[in-house]
Amino acid sequence: MTARIERVVTEGVVDIDGVEHKVENNTWIVGDDDEVIVIDPARDAEKIMEQVGDREILAVICTAGLPDHVGAAIEVASRDEAIVALHPKDKPLWRETWSETWPDIDMEDDGVFGVADIQLDVMETPGVTPGSVSLYSEALEAVFTGKTLQADGPGKLGGEYPGLADQLTAIGGRLFTLPGATRVLAVHGDEVTIGDLEPHFDDWVSGSLTREAKPEGPLTDATGLSGIKIEPGDD
Repeated sequence: MTARIERVVTEGVVDIDGVEHKVENNTWIVGDDDEVIVIDPARDAEKIMEQVGDREILAVICTAGLPDHVGAAIEVASRDEAIVALHPKDKPLWRETWSETWPDIDMEDDGVFGVADIQLDVMETPGVTPGSVSLYSEALEAVFTGKTLQADGPGKLGGEYPGLADQLTAIGGRLFTLPGATRVLAVHGDEVTIGDLEPHFDDWVSGSLTREAKPEGPLTDATGLSGIKIEPGDD
């Protein structure tokens, strides 16, 4: 059977530094009529499982350890005893939601997950969290970017850009090396393509994201962002 991508949208509230934010999350289901992998099961396991149906869940992959990426991970994985995967650098964040259990697999850069007739390649894309990852499927021409890259640019938490220099390094050096037609499927918002977003990269590096609301810390200077590492593939 040919693999496909399905989206489930859930709603909830996330507490960031004592402030509650109402958010919508995309949970992505990748697979065929027999088996699937679930990416970022934010909340509302029942709604996610309704979409999965009687297909076997092989794995639950969390692109970050934040509550709105892992909130339904254990419940979704439990029915089929699926593995739960997370980058080890995000384990402290995981424990804020799941204090008595751990993920089953530590993801690493260039790791591979297989489902149906395709594979998902792990790309380390830190920034929003130390262990943020993206998952690229060449066969499906899609990359699941979590919070690292969204339709409106790099990811935010509570209106700020955490680890923005690292985010832009990952975006420029990893994600923007993918083909322009690659679908960007993030944890929030609508889908776009790499080609839609890449023309904005130079503006992001020059400080357009932080010009009006400069975040705390050493990320910005008078000319824009400091600390950006220019990797092969950057313009």
